[in-house]
Amino acid sequence: MGTNSWSPKLLLGSCFSLLCITTLLLFYGHAGSSFEQLVGHASRYPPSSPLRSPISGQSILTEEPTHGLGAVAVDDLSEPSDTFTALLQALDVMQSHFYTIWQGQWLDAIDWTAAVMGTHVSATLAAMTETWQSCAKSHYCLTMLDQERENIINRYFTQITSFYFGENAFSLRTQAYDDMLWVVLGWLEGIQFINLHSDLHHASPDDADPNLKTSQSNSSVWYAHQFIPQFAHRARLFYNLASRGWDSSLCGGGMVWNPHLAPYKNAITNQLYISASINMYLYFPGDTNASPFSFKNPVRLETGLPPAKAHDPQHLENAVEAYQWLKTSEMTNWKGLYIDGFHIQGWRGGKNGSTGTGKCDLRDGQVYTYNQGVVLSGLRGLWEATGSKTYLEDGHRLIHNVIAATGWNTRGTRWRWQWSGLGRNGVMEEACDSTGTCSQNGHTFKGIFFHHFTLFCNPLPRTGRLKGDFKTFIADNDLFNWHHLNCKKYGRWLRHNARAAYMTRDEEGEFGTWWGIQGRNRHSDENDMTQESGFELPPDEGTDYRNEGVPVDEIWRRPEDQIWQLRKHEDDGITTASEEHTDDKDISRGTSWDPNDRGRGRTVETQSGGLAILRALWRVVDMKR
Repeated sequence: MGTNSWSPKLLLGSCFSLLCITTLLLFYGHAGSSFEQLVGHASRYPPSSPLRSPISGQSILTEEPTHGLGAVAVDDLSEPSDTFTALLQALDVMQSHFYTIWQGQWLDAIDWTAAVMGTHVSATLAAMTETWQSCAKSHYCLTMLDQERENIINRYFTQITSFYFGENAFSLRTQAYDDMLWVVLGWLEGIQFINLHSDLHHASPDDADPNLKTSQSNSSVWYAHQFIPQFAHRARLFYNLASRGWDSSLCGGGMVWNPHLAPYKNAITNQLYISASINMYLYFPGDTNASPFSFKNPVRLETGLPPAKAHDPQHLENAVEAYQWLKTSEMTNWKGLYIDGFHIQGWRGGKNGSTGTGKCDLRDGQVYTYNQGVVLSGLRGLWEATGSKTYLEDGHRLIHNVIAATGWNTRGTRWRWQWSGLGRNGVMEEACDSTGTCSQNGHTFKGIFFHHFTLFCNPLPRTGRLKGDFKTFIADNDLFNWHHLNCKKYGRWLRHNARAAYMTRDEEGEFGTWWGIQGRNRHSDENDMTQESGFELPPDEGTDYRNEGVPVDEIWRRPEDQIWQLRKHEDDGITTASEEHTDDKDISRGTSWDPNDRGRGRTVETQSGGLAILRALWRVVDMKR
């Protein structure tokens, strides 16, 4: 994790950012009383108040809450309307409880998890706008006017724009390569949402009348289009910075995780590079902004960053090469799950050091949920760009392995509480969940999996895109139905996990991290948590550096980093559960205490997990019913 290096120019840039936030808020503050009423302020919408329509004065949710913010009585998510209502509630709680608009930040998030939070919000807005576009033909839509729906979309999108200025971009440029790639995916997701919402509900910028003045021709175009160049520029900068992590001198290729540590080639950084590369190819609109490397006239591009074109074939080549490397890297275990990664045996780099074997031969078998997810969106994009069904087949195979590793086949049996690799009793679980020892990293992982799962299982396109040499592939009837039916088979598992996650909410509507345990307690199944019943903790399979911090030893640290000789551990920016309030109660006692209050408790990251699983259930299953 990097630190800020302030200079007069950077400080000036920060001041401009604050000015932009102020200008943005002032603009929308005067855009109309209805918008101002809807956005409101923390004091105007305390946690106990539901989000209300500025026009009708009614709750935007179909019923008044029974407790907490927007906590509509949804019994078991068995009806499509239940799922969509719960999804809106989860978003509202995440933003009203954890987001501070005047600072443009989720204050308790760390840099990379904040980038993921922004991605979740944009993706949820995409689900909302698609749903409301088909309201006339659906029975699950909320009873609202079009203007009310648009106000809700604008409310949350304005928070995304303020996050653009609140994001700690300067620090992120010095951090690990995976941190940078979360930024790329987040702003590309924002661009996709802007284009989707515009296509469904507004006039296209291409349809503007060239004979009208600019202010007149843009009056029917959604205002958010003006942010696409900024989002694209940041995505481009961080993609270029992260691409420096590709290294062919060790292991025959692959991304290095962190430039500040000994070389470690892990699954998440390579999966992120695949997904970011193919998304840059498919969705990056080009960029002519020469900053931040030049403070001269931006028209004179030769003095700064050169223009970047849309649909650059190099991005596609990078994605294809990176997936081929990952697929042949043997970075999976016997269950077909991605392990965390590889060190290089004997590497002692530095000026006079040794590269050791130069091979990825020191295996770290730790398994995390998000290592099974990010590659899915990359595989979906690779199919769309190449037309090769193999990418879709690989994705479905991985999902089958994941579902099996949650104990789906042993649910309801006497073996249901045995650890299956990624959970138990059919519910996804991080290895740190049951002990309450997850850091902010671990709290974020399940939500990441379900976000990328949802992207993978979106219906295959029936119409392609063609622009010059750029084209995308479309699915014929057989392929469309094959993919759709495979994803439909995952529906029962999705609902099972969504219900488990939903039952972890507290009285304020905030989700916990250990899904499923709450439901067992509510059903008084106390004996299920004893050792005699077969409950077991996950085994140690590797170094849990994501939750416990990076070890300070010669495997992880560079020789020139003498700190590992002086101290046993270093924080590396990770706040572990042991550094927060803890609860020493034995998890096997089956008492009425809430296990999701242990460790770091409920956080914006755990809330994003609930949001993501509800969005997955809605988009993949219920929206199509």
